[in-house]
Amino acid sequence: MKIRLLGLALGLSTLAFPSVSAAQGAAQKASTEEKAAVKVVASEGAPKAIGPYSQAVIEGGFLFASGQIPLDPKTGDLVTGGIEASANRVFDNLQAVLAAAGLTFKDVVRTTVYLTRIEDFPAVNAVYAQRFGDSRPARSTVAVAALPKAAPIEIDLIARTR
Repeated sequence: MKIRLLGLALGLSTLAFPSVSAAQGAAQKASTEEKAAVKVVASEGAPKAIGPYSQAVIEGGFLFASGQIPLDPKTGDLVTGGIEASANRVFDNLQAVLAAAGLTFKDVVRTTVYLTRIEDFPAVNAVYAQRFGDSRPARSTVAVAALPKAAPIEIDLIARTR
């Protein structure tokens, strides 16, 4: 009698729990569906991605913008005129990417500013304040040794899409 109850209990547990391979299959299907939901964003008003990345992607209610350096999207060259001109070009590029997704700087929730000269922070901060207006996204500013194309500044951001 005890053996019979044990067998019955084992039979129920087998029915109650799916096999490992079935669970793995369901997880793979969910993972594939999630990956299919990623939307790539591209704008002609910002420099084209020159590597294996996108200008931005939308996933989970957020836009994740790749870092922008002060490249003129028409010429592909760094802008001249100092750190203020560079910061404004970066913001123009980011604004174009946001606009391609139907967003503005008011939708931005997080930024990271990379500077090759921390001494440029006050000037960049003034341009930043002007471009964001009353919006105050979370921000980190990091001094780095170098940036692509010897750019003095790079900024990436995250914006909400809902």
